[in-house]
Amino acid sequence: MSEDNWGSMDEFQVQRLKEMLIVVDENDRVIGAESKMNCHLNKNIEKGLLHRGFSVLLFSSENKLLLQQRAETKYIFPGDHPLYKPLEMEESNAIGMKWAAKNKLYSLTFSKTILCGSQISLDDITLVSRTHYKLCSDEVWGEHEIGYLLLVRKDVSLNPDPKEVKDCIYVTKEELKDLLEQETKDKVKLSGWFHLIANHFLLKMWDNFNDLNLFAEPDKIYRV
Repeated sequence: MSEDNWGSMDEFQVQRLKEMLIVVDENDRVIGAESKMNCHLNKNIEKGLLHRGFSVLLFSSENKLLLQQRAETKYIFPGDHPLYKPLEMEESNAIGMKWAAKNKLYSLTFSKTILCGSQISLDDITLVSRTHYKLCSDEVWGEHEIGYLLLVRKDVSLNPDPKEVKDCIYVTKEELKDLLEQETKDKVKLSGWFHLIANHFLLKMWDNFNDLNLFAEPDKIYRV
């Protein structure tokens, strides 16, 4: 999608691109704010613009992971972002990030877990790690983010927002491995960010739910 065609974007997505995100340096220190649109333009990313984001991995009590297919009107990567406001910038114990995740869940517009946030408490959310990564989506859009990886293990009722989510399924560990294998044969398409999560965190999580200390490293920033 070229910049000349932005006028054809869904109005809901246009409004979301106006949200002000938290701009940080490579050590995750806050240095300012910028619109979601500007944060995801490749021309700005190549100049070093870096922002905070988060993704929530939701597992059921049966240890199945919720996956979603983003809506066709959604032009940037899955996941979401804390906004540049005091509550969502609180850094002690990642409280601000957890509030941001809960708020997005409650608004039913969160593109990872698509459920009602009133079912989730801050205590249900665990910060697993932070990852500094850069990916290109197309000639216009990209991602340059310090992404907070959050884990929720709880049974919930889903309520997908079609503006954000096209479809969703729960998968077992073996089913995820099969999906990853299918992608190598061009049978399915997964996002670049999901590849990073799968390769660095997911399989380890599945094997160690009873001891989060075996894989949770909230103070570490992975460079991938």
